[in-house]
Amino acid sequence: MPFTEAFRDFGVVGIASAVMLTSVSSRSARAAGILLPVFSTRREGDFGIGDTRGLREWIDWSADHGVGFIQLLPIHEHGADESPYSAISSHALDPIHLPLDRETLPWLGLADFDRARVQLGRAADAPSVDYAAVRPVKRRLLELAWARFDEAPQELVADFARFRDAERGWLEDYAMFRYSMELHGEDCPWDRWPEHSRTPDGLRSHLAQLRREDAAVVDYRLGYYAFVQWLCFREWHALRRHADERGVKLMGDVPIGVSWHSCDVFFHRDLFHLDWCGGSPSEGISQQDPFFREWGQNWGIPLYRWDRMEADGFQWWKSRIERLTTWFHLFRLDHILGFYRIYAFPWRPERNHEFVGLDAGQAAAITGGRLPQWFPRPDDTDEHRTANLADGDRRLRALLDAAGDAEVIAEDLGWVPDYVRPHLERLGIAGYRIPHWDCGAEGHPAPGSCFPELSFAAYSTHDHDPVCAIWRGCIATIRRHEEHPDESSWWQADGARHALRVLSEFAGIPIRGVGSWPPFSEGVRLRLIKALLDCRSRRVSLMITSLFGLDQRINHPGTSGPHNWSFRLPWTLRQIAADPALADVWRKFANAIELSGRRPMPGGA
Repeated sequence: MPFTEAFRDFGVVGIASAVMLTSVSSRSARAAGILLPVFSTRREGDFGIGDTRGLREWIDWSADHGVGFIQLLPIHEHGADESPYSAISSHALDPIHLPLDRETLPWLGLADFDRARVQLGRAADAPSVDYAAVRPVKRRLLELAWARFDEAPQELVADFARFRDAERGWLEDYAMFRYSMELHGEDCPWDRWPEHSRTPDGLRSHLAQLRREDAAVVDYRLGYYAFVQWLCFREWHALRRHADERGVKLMGDVPIGVSWHSCDVFFHRDLFHLDWCGGSPSEGISQQDPFFREWGQNWGIPLYRWDRMEADGFQWWKSRIERLTTWFHLFRLDHILGFYRIYAFPWRPERNHEFVGLDAGQAAAITGGRLPQWFPRPDDTDEHRTANLADGDRRLRALLDAAGDAEVIAEDLGWVPDYVRPHLERLGIAGYRIPHWDCGAEGHPAPGSCFPELSFAAYSTHDHDPVCAIWRGCIATIRRHEEHPDESSWWQADGARHALRVLSEFAGIPIRGVGSWPPFSEGVRLRLIKALLDCRSRRVSLMITSLFGLDQRINHPGTSGPHNWSFRLPWTLRQIAADPALADVWRKFANAIELSGRRPMPGGA
C-alpha cells in the first residue's frame, strides 16, 4: 500500500484522538512563557546555583507580569557531566536544586549554614555555576542534616517514614544503586564495578554481606539517599502548590533517554539495548568538534527495547510520565522523533575519538561490521515509513494516557519526516515553530498568523543562541567577511544575511537598504518579542537571555565542559527591580503580553 494511503487509513485508527484534541483546546488559552533553568536563577543567600526558592520568586514575578508558564530543563539527578539530559534515575530528583537553610532544614543551626558558605568561597557569587565547588558543599550540609535527623521535629520524621514506605517501589533500588556508586566511585560505570556487584542480584547479595558485617553503616547510608529524595519531593510538591496558587504553570522536560550508567538501566537492563547508543546524524555543517562534524552526536543513551516495553503496557514509561505530572502542568518531550526511529551508534561516547578521521569501511573493521544507522529502520521506503509511524503512534498514545490532563509539547526539530507533524496534530501534541527556520520555497518566513494554533513558538531552545546573540553574531560574521573575504567566510556571511533577512521579515523590522542591517537595539528587541507574542501559536516561550538581551548560551551541543549547563543570571530579582533599565524590561514585556491577548492559563491543576 502506498505510504499516503496508509497514512490516510492510519488516521481512521486514531479517530478517538479528535476527542482528546477538543479537550486540550478547550482547557488551554493562549499563553506566554519564559525558558529559565532552575540553576540559572539567582537569589540572596543561595549556594552558587539557582534553587527552588529562587524559582518561587520567579513564579511570583511571572504571576505579576502576565507570564503564564515557566519552562524548565530536566530536574532529575544526573551524572558527572552535569547534563540534565543524562539522568541516573527516571524518578530521583537532583538535590543540587534544594535550598539549604533553616526553612528546609530547621534542625540545623545558623552556624552550620554560615560555615558552608565560607567553604563555598567565591563560588557563591560566581558569574556561572561552579559545580565542582557547589556539589561538595551542598553534599556536606545534607550529610550533616541526616546525621542530626533525630533532632528534627517529629512530624518531619513521621513524614519521612511515610514517604519511604510509599515510594518503596523505586526508592529501595535507587538507594542501593547510589550507595554502590559511593563504594565504587561516583564516575565509575556499573559495568566496571567489581564482578560481584555488576548484576541486581549480585548487588543485593553484596549489600546483604555488608549488612551482616555492619548493619548500622549500610542502613545509615541507604537511609541517607532516601532522606535526600524525601527533601527533594517535599520541595517540588510545595513549589507546585505555590505555582497553582499564583496561577502560573510549570513546564517540565522529559529527555528521550536515561544515562547508560543509571539505576534504571542497571535494574531493568532487559528493557534496553546496551550495545547501541542513541544520537543524531551529522548535519553536514561546519562544527568545531571533528566527531560531531564527521559522524554526528553520540549521546550515550542506551536504546529502548520497545517490544519488551510494549509487552508490559509501557509500564516503565507510564510510571515516568505519571510522576512528572505531580510537579508539572505541561511538559516537553525531548527528541520526539526518537519515538518513531532514532539514529544509533554501535559504540559508547568514550570511544568516539577512535573513529575521528575514519571512513565507513575503516570504522566497520573496528566494530565488526556495524555502523551508525537509523534504528530500527530508516525512512527510506513507504513500508518503513508506515512502520515507523505505527510504532510512534503506539508509544505516544501510551504516554498521553499516562499524562492525563497534563499538556504535552513535542520537541520536533531537526530533520523531521513528513509524517510526524500531521501525526502529532492528530494526537493533540503541539510541535515547535522556530520562525527563522520555517521558511517556504521562496526563502521567506511563514507569517506568525499562519502558524498552527496547536504549536509552540520560540526563537531558540537551550541548545541555540538567544535571538539577540543570533542577530549580533550574524552582523559580526558579515563584517568579518567584508574585512577578510575568502570562500569560507563568503558562505558564512551568506547564511548570516539570510538569517537577518528572515528575522527582519518575520518581525517587520525595516531594512534601509540591501545589506544594511540595523544593530541589535531596544527597538529590534521589542519588535522581535512582539512578533513572537502576536503569532497564532497557542504557546510562545522566550529564553530569559533573549528577554534581557544577553548573549550567553546554556549548552553547546557536541561539546562538554564547564561552559555548558552553568549559565547564571547576573542579577537577583531584587536587583532587577531596583535597576530602572532592567525593571523597564519587565514593564515592556508585561505590556507586550497584555497587547497580544495572552493571559496566564486559567487554573493550576
